[in-house]
Amino acid sequence: MRRHFLRLVERRPRHRVPVQTSLREIESTKIISWNLLRRTGATIHDVVGLIEAEQPDILLMQEATEEIDLLPDLIGGHYARAPLPGRIHGVACWSRQAFARPPRACTIPSGAVVKRHAQIIEYNSFSLANVHLSHGQMLNRRQLRRIAALMPAPCAILGDFNLVGPTLVPGFHDVGPKAPTHRMVDLLPIRIDRCLVDGMSCLSARVLPVFASDHRPIAVRLKPTVSSLVAASYR
Repeated sequence: MRRHFLRLVERRPRHRVPVQTSLREIESTKIISWNLLRRTGATIHDVVGLIEAEQPDILLMQEATEEIDLLPDLIGGHYARAPLPGRIHGVACWSRQAFARPPRACTIPSGAVVKRHAQIIEYNSFSLANVHLSHGQMLNRRQLRRIAALMPAPCAILGDFNLVGPTLVPGFHDVGPKAPTHRMVDLLPIRIDRCLVDGMSCLSARVLPVFASDHRPIAVRLKPTVSSLVAASYR
């Protein structure tokens, strides 16, 4: 009988499940994603103006150049940039809250001309991927699936997807705003700046006004679901 009891004790989960009430008290996070259009688009002052006007908790940027590295000196916060190989620009992130660990660049399948990577950002209760995907409609979907495979829930993927139509990423939901975010060849309005989530609920989503860049910023307010946080506590 004693041996049977010891075996049962040994099989019990070693992780503690967080108290449900404390999970429900986790606040939502306002995230903005914006393609800055490298040299001819948004300047550091435009970025500062957006932060001051919209007060995001997190700002994800694509086509960010070396100029944007001055952001924490001008407005404080935490910042990291990952230039694309052989390019003057890359993905960058700014946050009011400290990262759980330094953001890292993750290599993804790339085309023959531009080598791509995603910026993976981890916080205490969720993670984000900041992306600027390729234009090929099969390739950018492969890139998304690669990124999704690296990210356990709760998580979100945001950025310039360069993708038209459904994303076709199992387990993820497209919760970004449905309005156009870009004009292809300055004529056709399309929605290529997206937000995918797994284990997170979207409380609001909108496209912000056009200025400085050829992309309109998107703003979402996300919150991890209770079930995803409980599941994460067992991993």
